[in-house]
Amino acid sequence: MENSVADVGVLSMTAQQDAYLTGLGRKLKAAVPAAVALSELRARAEALLKEQIFPSTRQEDWRFTDLSALLSVDFAPAAEPAWTEAGVAGLRLPETAGAQIVVVNGRVSAELSHLGSLPEGAIVGSLGSRPELLPKVADRLAQASGGHEVFTALNTVGFQDAVVVWLPRNVVVETPMQIIYISHTQGAPTMALPRCLVVAESGSSLTLVEDFWGDFAGIHLTNAVTEIWLDASAQVNHSRIQREGAGTFHIGKTVVTQARDSQYVGTAVDFGAQLARHNWEVYQTGAQTTTKLYGLGAITATQHIDTHSLVALSHPHGIVEQEHKAIADGRSHSVFNGRMAVAQKAQFTSASQLNRNLLLSDQARIDTKPQLEIVADNVKCAHGATVSQLQADEIFYLQSRGISAPQAQRLLIYGFAMEILEKIPLAELRSRLAAVISQWT
Repeated sequence: MENSVADVGVLSMTAQQDAYLTGLGRKLKAAVPAAVALSELRARAEALLKEQIFPSTRQEDWRFTDLSALLSVDFAPAAEPAWTEAGVAGLRLPETAGAQIVVVNGRVSAELSHLGSLPEGAIVGSLGSRPELLPKVADRLAQASGGHEVFTALNTVGFQDAVVVWLPRNVVVETPMQIIYISHTQGAPTMALPRCLVVAESGSSLTLVEDFWGDFAGIHLTNAVTEIWLDASAQVNHSRIQREGAGTFHIGKTVVTQARDSQYVGTAVDFGAQLARHNWEVYQTGAQTTTKLYGLGAITATQHIDTHSLVALSHPHGIVEQEHKAIADGRSHSVFNGRMAVAQKAQFTSASQLNRNLLLSDQARIDTKPQLEIVADNVKCAHGATVSQLQADEIFYLQSRGISAPQAQRLLIYGFAMEILEKIPLAELRSRLAAVISQWT
């Protein structure tokens, strides 16, 4: 039977997308420095990439996020610009002094990074400048579940450097650690592939802030991957802030693997980028693990943010708490898909998921899909989602107390957002993000 015109069109588009991925992967691989060749690792990722198709709205996981605009852009690997201390000083947090790593267009800057307040035995630094770390990271880097996803594989094929944070057994890092990712382009569209590997061995603990920043309007693609491994009884409190430039496409992957009795607390905040997608995956691989996920997106104009999360429980007595909020103004579009998969062996699981959304414009759009997939029969699980606007009676009540209508709106938006921002353990970071929210009307 002959193909219809529509079928031929679909096949032609698929071929174009496959060629785009293959060409982009080849271009990125050619720019990889010899110091981080990792030939076997990248060869596996390249093979995975050849099996993938470019995401489209025909796929359920990408139904509300259209990436077709990327296909018309000829991205080149981003060069490392001559960045100065003045350009990063305002991003540093006082609480993280002595534990700051600066990454510019995917490469760690030794000159701008400040590492001094670290306990004995902790390994923190650039994989590109520490070749002796290559054998050590081989069993963890790109070994977590979910590495087959197309953009994760693309990052593995072409990342030019990686931040490595490795904590030995029972090491407690008292000073919060900050990783500042700076994206910058001049002229032609560029692509950067930040990579981070965090390993917390048994009994260790860490507070980590990842801050993705850019203030330019040029076309740029950030494809970031962060892998976090928590061994038995380890604890990681992780804040991920995305506030990149108006011309940026930001695609991020955070994958967390938790062993028995470990605790992971993650807070993700999205303010920037033209289009942002965050795939947040947590795999509980041991009993009595605790996972807490908090998210906030605040967007306006034509911004688009998409959070896809997965918590996979496969052992008994797991605890999961997730709350995600979004504020959408202008003609923006917020997407949330939260999936919790409770396997048959994950008896006595306690899991809750809540997605709350605030629409500030008739032209803004919210799509939400909380999911519970439960095979176990002795669990306590709940989920819910709401979409609402600012309530006229609440604004009227505040006006009756002498507060103007614009101030009342700001107060309500501020209170809505602060329930998430208060989960961030660093006071200065909370204050800076709250200042952004306080300007909304």
